[in-house]
Amino acid sequence: MPLWFRIVYSPLWLLALPVALLRLWRKGRANPGYRKHWRERLALTLPDGPFDLWIHAVSVGEARAMMPLVEALKLTKPRLLVTCTTPTGRATAQSLLANLGERGTVAYLPFDAPWLITKFLQAAKPKLGLLIETELWPGVCDAAKRAGVPLWLVNARLSERSANGYAKGGGLTRAMLDCLTGIAAQSQAHAARFIALGARSVTVTGNIKFDLVLPPDVAPRAAALAAHVAGGRPMWIAGSTREGEEALLLDALVQHALRGRAVAVIVPRHPERWNATFDQATARGFRVARRSDPVVPNDTEVIVGDSMGEMLAYYGKARVVVMGGTFAGTGGQNLIEPCAVGVPVVLGPSVFNFQQAADEAIAAGAALAVPHADAAMDAVLQWLNDPLARDHAGENAGQFVAAHRGATERTVALLDRRV
Repeated sequence: MPLWFRIVYSPLWLLALPVALLRLWRKGRANPGYRKHWRERLALTLPDGPFDLWIHAVSVGEARAMMPLVEALKLTKPRLLVTCTTPTGRATAQSLLANLGERGTVAYLPFDAPWLITKFLQAAKPKLGLLIETELWPGVCDAAKRAGVPLWLVNARLSERSANGYAKGGGLTRAMLDCLTGIAAQSQAHAARFIALGARSVTVTGNIKFDLVLPPDVAPRAAALAAHVAGGRPMWIAGSTREGEEALLLDALVQHALRGRAVAVIVPRHPERWNATFDQATARGFRVARRSDPVVPNDTEVIVGDSMGEMLAYYGKARVVVMGGTFAGTGGQNLIEPCAVGVPVVLGPSVFNFQQAADEAIAAGAALAVPHADAAMDAVLQWLNDPLARDHAGENAGQFVAAHRGATERTVALLDRRV
């Protein structure tokens, strides 16, 4: 890292730490998870190294994405440390790694203050570090290089918007990229953006999310969930919705012919919006219930999915999925998951996080792009009214995922050659 970074960055964090802690405390009002394990964020509680492999998976999506790699590497890398940034990511990682027992450890990554990251790495002593997707922090990159930890960015993606932001970082961005041993990119387009920023060792390996292995209990869990919330009625899912989308979708549904045709299940991406979503639906006159309610009345129109770790179960019995994040301008959430269980997907206009996957899913007949929430309701109703077309789109979705598998194998082969 440049000298000015080392002179400036640590003092900046001395000033920023009280603000960061206050922000966590405020977030804890809506999600108490932010107030737990705070000592890990300050490197006061440290993992007991050494570890064969350290994976940093920021939140839920990255935690799920890492699992094919974990399964592929668990024999050669028996002691695994996974760090996260959000409570939902931490909870997801703990659930996914439960079968590893004492061989798997989950913790928060400390704040990016150089002395905290250095202390963390000195305790963890990882032999290899993998950052999932686009999680570059200067303190992490610099400390890993100084500690001699090979650091890879895997399943790497970089949208045009993010690339433009990193380009403004100039020398700092290039210095972070220089700290990486290599980058395993999802596609040629993502690889080209990393190279344009100054990355020197970039290989296209594909998107690991296509290598999702469905747990054997998905079908019975999906059946039990559907029986509880829908009672045999058809249901469609708005999955992993972002802030503002719940209101858009509810406004579109309230006067639409789709209302009453099927149960609408809205699953906000962040738990802190569960109650707000319930209140929004109630205010619009819907008959609303929660997934967690012991009994769901038969006339319920909208279900708020207030549970963690059940996304695949929600998708498993859905007739159609409306993909969250695609109407909020946030780039979209993971459309590969519903496709993997054979459910067609409706996408809004914002898909830059999954641009290639979205384009290819649409071309494969697995997904439909619409310009706004009203059109999404039209698309859901159209598929509900045409079971043959919907089933065909669901078959296309499964074939689309199957055709793109193999990224995990290519990534592991790359790491074996280079580490």
